[in-house]
Amino acid sequence: MALDINAQFDLHTRVLGLANQRLELLADNVANADTPGYKARDIDFRAAMANAGQPGGFGGDLPMAATRPGHVQAGGAGPNTTAPLYRQPDQPSLDGNTVDSQKENAAIAETSVRYQATLTFLSSRIRGLRDAITGGR
Repeated sequence: MALDINAQFDLHTRVLGLANQRLELLADNVANADTPGYKARDIDFRAAMANAGQPGGFGGDLPMAATRPGHVQAGGAGPNTTAPLYRQPDQPSLDGNTVDSQKENAAIAETSVRYQATLTFLSSRIRGLRDAITGGR
């Protein structure tokens, strides 16, 4: 039976894609913390990961195909991303900005830890496959 290498790394690829997307959104939020009227965005990481484990992952069985070089992906999203949501503020500011810098920093730290853990798991899986192929030499 042949080993499907894509199946071995698929979940890790999806987790890294989601974590990367979330870090980009959080960085945008921090950068716009003083912008009047800016609405903070985030993704529901748990719901996206629950959906990622299913065939087709992230809500759809068929990704949109770009048949010509000028075609653009829907919303700039890739295959390992999910739709961002607007965050509900605990205390809205007078200028309409919904960024809470403490929440953003906590979310960045949490996502960074998940990202590093996934890289560690991925490295371990690669090491295990390499040991299986070489016989541990």
